[in-house]
Amino acid sequence: MPAVPPASKSFSIDICYNYSDMETLQQALKRAIHDLFNTDLTPELTRPDEQFGDYATNVSMQLAGRLGKNPREVAEQLAAHLRESLSAEVQEVTVAGPGFINLRLSDVFLASAATAAISAAPRTLEGKTVIAEYSDPNPFKPLHAGHLYTTLMGDIIARLVAHAGAKTIRVNYGGDVGLHVGRCMWGILQYLGGERPEKLSEIAENERSKWMGTCYVTGNTAYENDEQAKAEIITANKRVYQLHKDNDHDSPFAQIYWTCRQWSYEYFATLYDQLQVVPFDRYIPESEVTPLGLQTVEEQLQKGVFEKSDGAVVFDGEKLGLHTRVFISSEGLPTYEAKDIGLSLTKWRDYQFDKSIIITANEQAQYMQVILAAIKQFAPEPAERTEHLTHGIVKLKGGIKISSRKGNGPSALDILQAAREAGAETGTNPSEDTILAAIKYAFAKNRIGGDVIYDPKESIALEGNSGPYLQYAHARARSILKKAANGGGELATFDEAERPLARKLSEYPEVIQKAIDELMPHYVCTYLYELAQAFNRFYEHAQVVGDPREATRLTLVRLYADILRDGLGLLGIGAPESI
Repeated sequence: MPAVPPASKSFSIDICYNYSDMETLQQALKRAIHDLFNTDLTPELTRPDEQFGDYATNVSMQLAGRLGKNPREVAEQLAAHLRESLSAEVQEVTVAGPGFINLRLSDVFLASAATAAISAAPRTLEGKTVIAEYSDPNPFKPLHAGHLYTTLMGDIIARLVAHAGAKTIRVNYGGDVGLHVGRCMWGILQYLGGERPEKLSEIAENERSKWMGTCYVTGNTAYENDEQAKAEIITANKRVYQLHKDNDHDSPFAQIYWTCRQWSYEYFATLYDQLQVVPFDRYIPESEVTPLGLQTVEEQLQKGVFEKSDGAVVFDGEKLGLHTRVFISSEGLPTYEAKDIGLSLTKWRDYQFDKSIIITANEQAQYMQVILAAIKQFAPEPAERTEHLTHGIVKLKGGIKISSRKGNGPSALDILQAAREAGAETGTNPSEDTILAAIKYAFAKNRIGGDVIYDPKESIALEGNSGPYLQYAHARARSILKKAANGGGELATFDEAERPLARKLSEYPEVIQKAIDELMPHYVCTYLYELAQAFNRFYEHAQVVGDPREATRLTLVRLYADILRDGLGLLGIGAPESI
């Protein structure tokens, strides 16, 4: 097997919050536990309902078992200690129920936490190299709605990882060889009437992607229903591998292949530009990693990692509680599995990553378990440092499943057009930025893993939990600031209308940390929507401009707008000054 580079530092994230309020309270509570009970324990702090306080912990219940004491008694001792040690930071310490400790921050400490909410963003991945692989469209096939989802969610996750300080490598992997290419090439040849590359000039530029999609569906249908066509498609598949091996760009067949592959790449580039995603650092085609994958499987076959079965080379995953998969077919061709081994080793060789994140549909979950289990037999570090995130089926409202193979589902561009049409129906003529906000937020607000039902009308609405609503909320806050004669002042004290907003502002770093730790962007969406609601309640009860407390309230409005802009930016959504 080709040499595997030496290991870099193991990847780990210590849950250590770099923002003042959480860290200060945790450390004070940890010291109190040590001083009172001579026990080392880092407590967990949570956010209770506001009526109970700003933070809560059940550490007394954890300690009670160790100490053989009543948890309520332990909680009372800790509370008394904290009232003295945190007298400047905490306004009130109470004990509830069997031993919950609730902490209410002082106004001064809460003001500091709210003011520093953005600057105190977690940097838990500083010095780490993280590869984010997503989108992964196959040339010769149109991007369907599932690819659109993976592209947008991958972009957001990469933004979160970069926000945490990681050196982030954005990778896009696509199948420019394989049976799907054979299917499409067969369909193309049927349309052209043979190997006639000159007839490609008859395909209008704006129809190329759709035309190739039609050719693919034609080839796939023939493969499943016509034995002669199936044999011809298998031959076409082999010819594609061979032209790569021979570096053939001149034969008629090769001219058709390279031209149509380039059309696919141009189509992808156009879509990515429209989506305003961060550009990829590297596009890795299957043809680049296939030789390494094939070579590795053949070498590990000799070492007993793989085995022969009916002329094919397989990995017996059943020994590990998984399932068996073919890595080299009986025709002697590498399967997707062998190529994925080549991809993993290529990423490891070139980047020696601390973490590799791969985002695909749920249907590939068990597949990737087998791939990583196989790699772990001979290259454990890249396998152990890889995390596979999966998502459910993308459906349009009404339950239509996206299926590019059957040709009965919308493409990514169709989804964009559906959002535009929904926007036009509202009569508001939303900008392209608003259209993108609608789609990105509609995808991101759902927890990764479940199915996503996309409703264009709901996504474009200027009210409710939508991207355009949050854009409007930001613009509204900026409008308030523009009306003021001064820019606000330092926060110090809060009245009943102001405090809930300040408390919500202070939560921002914790939410971002959780989204990064779990790679779950929906936490950001939920928080931003809740923040906007908290602002609405504040603005309903508190006059800003012209009030004696104008300086404090303007500062809250500014912090609110800044956090909205920052959070939307992490979702790849613009924050316009006006709408």
